[in-house]
Amino acid sequence: MSSVQKSIRLPEEAVKEIETLASNTGKDFSGLARDLLIEAVKMRRCPGITFAEGSAGRRARIAGTGIDVWELIATFKGLGESYEEIKKAYHWLSEQQLRSALSYYALYPKEIDERITRNEEITQEKIVKRFPFLARPAERK
Repeated sequence: MSSVQKSIRLPEEAVKEIETLASNTGKDFSGLARDLLIEAVKMRRCPGITFAEGSAGRRARIAGTGIDVWELIATFKGLGESYEEIKKAYHWLSEQQLRSALSYYALYPKEIDERITRNEEITQEKIVKRFPFLARPAERK
């Protein structure tokens, strides 16, 4: 993604909060401010989407749930991209929650497809190599 340098004025309170977050995460101020701004734009474009931090980094999530957008989209694709089937599979989600996730995917397909691909590449062998304590005794070398 190309970038353009811009200068903006921020309220002192926002600067302090970003500095604190940057310090806590080990990120630099500019990088974190950029990431927060990008997330804010995405959330404005897709009401009902939030972002969550996890072991795999930050990712888009359906607000009010523990469901990442990529998870719902992976299921959606597995169901032949049928809206009626995804409604059945995630029957507890509201119409708005489903539409928010599908809208996010429509706007940011590359981001979600890359996350799905990374998840599909996970194998038992890769898990055991990275986390040997998860291996059964017979699998340990």
